[in-house]
Amino acid sequence: MSRRLMTASALALGLAAFAPLAHAQDAATVQQAIVVRDAAMRSNIALDYVTQLTTRFGARPAGSKSEQNAAAWAADYLRANGFQNVRIEEFPLVGWERGESSAAIVGDNAQPLVAAALGHSPATPRGGVEAEIVRFASMEELQAAPDAAVRGKIVYIDLGQMHPMQDGSGYGPQTRVRGAGPGVAAAKGAAAFVMRSVGSDENRIPHTGTTRYVDGKPTIPAFALAAPDADQVSRLAALGQPVRMRLTSTARTYETHSQNVIGDLPGATRPDEIIVLGSHMDSWDLGTGAIDDAAGGAITVAAAKAIADSGRRPARTLRVIFYGSEEVAQPTAQTGNGGGVYAKAQGAALDKHVIAGESDFGADRVYALRLPAGAQGSDFQKAATRVLYPIGVLASDRVETEGGVDVGPMGPLGVPFFGLAQDGTRYFDLHHTANDTLDKIDPAQLSQNVAAWAGLLWLIADSDVDFRAMKPASSSTPAH
Repeated sequence: MSRRLMTASALALGLAAFAPLAHAQDAATVQQAIVVRDAAMRSNIALDYVTQLTTRFGARPAGSKSEQNAAAWAADYLRANGFQNVRIEEFPLVGWERGESSAAIVGDNAQPLVAAALGHSPATPRGGVEAEIVRFASMEELQAAPDAAVRGKIVYIDLGQMHPMQDGSGYGPQTRVRGAGPGVAAAKGAAAFVMRSVGSDENRIPHTGTTRYVDGKPTIPAFALAAPDADQVSRLAALGQPVRMRLTSTARTYETHSQNVIGDLPGATRPDEIIVLGSHMDSWDLGTGAIDDAAGGAITVAAAKAIADSGRRPARTLRVIFYGSEEVAQPTAQTGNGGGVYAKAQGAALDKHVIAGESDFGADRVYALRLPAGAQGSDFQKAATRVLYPIGVLASDRVETEGGVDVGPMGPLGVPFFGLAQDGTRYFDLHHTANDTLDKIDPAQLSQNVAAWAGLLWLIADSDVDFRAMKPASSSTPAH
């Protein structure tokens, strides 16, 4: 039965605490998962990986030399830690370099602004773009505006500050503006596009992020303002006087390649059954990509390593993938992100992919386990609760349907997902900024992530649970 989160968690905990498991083998599997969990909590592999990656290579923009060098190093890291079948799979990519950018209010109210060019937006003409701004409070307002009100001007969208939420749900409505807004403004004849940064902080530090191509072509120069500067521009606009802005960017695109790094810990008895542990290698260029997403790679490799070091091999294969080019949009279907490339390349082999999960939400603590449809209330969820509840992870009745950007392309091809939901309350304070650096990672919370992943993965990898065959329980109350 589908219930609200706390009800489901309490019920699952009660059943797990007081009801014996059906088979001795199940009890032994749970006990081994607890052993693996506790060993993972003491492991330093995750902190070692994220420290080395961010220190050796810094930022890793998709297709850059730093991303390529980091991928080669990561492949060696996997080999050194006992992973097998380690390989690097390359694919073509249109890379993007920021160059130099600036923003300023000009005229009677002249003052500099703190801004960052948005990824894959084109350069301005030499000398920049200078025009009056036209302000909108939403994408819908821009879409409804007559072309004449926009033509030749700088479109400025201010949705207001993003609200910090544990599950990060405030991000979607704002990132839609970042992706599609420049194209909408360009179609109406705008000279450039500016928006409030997609972030939950009030620091004078801008958040970058990608824009989308339209019909395979870039749109117009696009920028994100730091939150205090966005407030400043909006206050000036509210005074009723024209606000004139100058924007400059020397960004460029270039032909390159990205790559996925793949390594396996083969299963003991059913090695053809694959569990994918995903994260992405690339990052934005402003910080060093510690929380987005070196931490995810650290968590998944450390969890798999904890299982390998336990002295027992699970039945199924654990596959760690560091995906390339997660952060950027691409002009054509022939270039793209690593998740889509991997899913296409697997072909019929995806039929043997048992389940996939992704770590790409920083390094703060895991608070909830989400499973595929049909697993809610199952014996597997009860066993997982026995392993995860002691480290603060609750069973959820929320079905995991998306997986994440990297593992997501496998979903329509039949691969189910699990999710270990992390506390994202402060994630969007740091996301896509110069503040995304190693010192923002709390080692204790990082270790709790590794322990949660390791304990859960042992249960999945050493079982014969068929998540593909599970069916949602009938209920009048929808999952949330």
